[in-house]
Order: sequence, then C-alpha cells, then structure tokens
Amino acid sequence: MEIAIMLEGQNGLDWPRWKAIVRLVEELGFVGLYRSDHFTNASPPDKDSLELWVSLTWLADNTRRIEFGQLVSPFSFRHPVFTARMAAAVDDLSGGRLTLGLGAGWQEREHDLFGFPLLDKRGRFRRMEEGLEVVTRLLRDDAPVDFEGKFYTLHGARLLPRPARPGGPPILIGGNGERRTLPLAARYADEWNAVFLPPEDFRRLNARLDELLAARGRDPSAVRRSMMTGCIFATSDADLQAKLAGRGRTFDEMRKRGVIAGTGPQVREQLSTLEQAGVQRIMLQWLDLDDLSGLEALAKAVL
Repeated sequence: MEIAIMLEGQNGLDWPRWKAIVRLVEELGFVGLYRSDHFTNASPPDKDSLELWVSLTWLADNTRRIEFGQLVSPFSFRHPVFTARMAAAVDDLSGGRLTLGLGAGWQEREHDLFGFPLLDKRGRFRRMEEGLEVVTRLLRDDAPVDFEGKFYTLHGARLLPRPARPGGPPILIGGNGERRTLPLAARYADEWNAVFLPPEDFRRLNARLDELLAARGRDPSAVRRSMMTGCIFATSDADLQAKLAGRGRTFDEMRKRGVIAGTGPQVREQLSTLEQAGVQRIMLQWLDLDDLSGLEALAKAVL
C-alpha cells in the first residue's frame, strides 16, 4: 500500500506551514501530499486557508518526487474550464505528478459566506456530471469541444497548449455514495477515493465499483482505489490515550469510524487490513499542522 499525507487547508494553512510540510513529506518518503479545497471551516472559528491552486503551483515547482492533488475541488465554486486549464498547467509544471480531485461540493457555510450557490443534492450532482464532462473532454480531446448543458456551455473550446501528459492528469472522484458517486467514478474516474471507511465497508463498495466498471466495459484495474481517513498516531500507549481523550472517543469508536489510530504496530496492522480489503493508496489526515516531529515519527513507524 502507498501512504500519503492529507491536510485540511482551512485549518490554519499559511505559507510557512505549507512550505515546511511539503518539504518534509518529500524528504520523509511519503508517496504524496494532498489537501482539501475550502474557503473556511464548516463552523467557526475561521482560520487561515491558503488558496488551493496557488499552493499546488508552488509545490509543483519546488518538489521533484511526491504526487499531489486536492481532495477534492467542488464544481460549486470551481468552474470546470478554469479547473481544467489550471490542472493541465500545474501538471505540466510538475512533470506529471498531479491527480485532479473533483467533487460536487457539500459545505453550506462557505457557500453562504462567499455567495456561491450550493444547490440541493440532486442539482449538485447534475452540475457535477456536466462539470466532469467538460473537464474530461477539454483535457482528453484534441479537437475543439462543443457542449450544451444546463450549467455550462462550450462552443469550439480547446485548451492550448495541449497537456504534456496524454489526456492530462488522472481524475479522482471522492465519496462513498452508491447511487450517485460510484456511477460517476465508473464513467469518468481514473481513481476512486473513499472517505473514512472501515475495511468491511470499503470491500463492499470496492466490489460494487468493479461491477459498475464491468457494466461500462471498463477494466476494473484501470481505476486506482484509494481512501482518505483520519489518523491519530501516538508514540506510546499513554500518548494515545491522551489524544483519544482530546477527541472524546475511544479507540474502538475510532476504528469503527474508519479512523487509523494507535502506536506504530497498531497503525501498521490497520493499514495491512485495509490493503487486504483493496485499498491501494491511503491519504492519512494530519490535522496538527505544526506537529512536524509527529509526522517524522509516523514516517519512521510505517514507511
């Protein structure tokens, strides 16, 4: 299993923190670094939130190895044309290391604060489907693109220069929904990213995605399977109990929620179980943006 780090960018991410974490993740040997795409938190207090594409552009030009991307950018405040253009450019700048994470949007507060229409769930996914069609066609079609939808319209649109990587960066679709998300992943995605699932639930949804891919005539191996989940890493049992107490949950409660929790041996055991369930890459959510020594200890324990 490949192990990456995931940051919640709305939880106080600024340039000094971003630069320090990027350099450390590259140095320690994690396969990649991912971050959320939000203006602010779902509830106060508001904290620093470094703009996503600006931060990824810096990463692309200041690293040489790690893969990176967003989990995920919503079509609710990211227009698909701009998203496709920026993704192609940043992927080229990095030498082909971007994964383009896309989603429908969900956080009501940021949309209300900044004036973006979130829509009801049905409208959100209809807009997402149109957005995915626009992004994939702009990145993958060399010919000019015509598209007429409810939310987006293109007349002979073409991205130039063309992406250096044929078809542009791989597209990741995140979410656990069987009725809407998995069918969209089967149609458009190069990677499906589950969120906070215990192994048995991941295994079931993973098998369902296989069925949907086969029904579309796609080889199931064409879509990478990954998962983003919480991580409570401790260097001792006493440290673990203190961190669990701070979250107000027990060890068993965390594991039932799909959170990776424990000391080095416990974390390795949980990762092994997820790998057996079909997880090929895991993005461990690292909430304390200043705990660089903890990140180093995690790397030594699991990589």
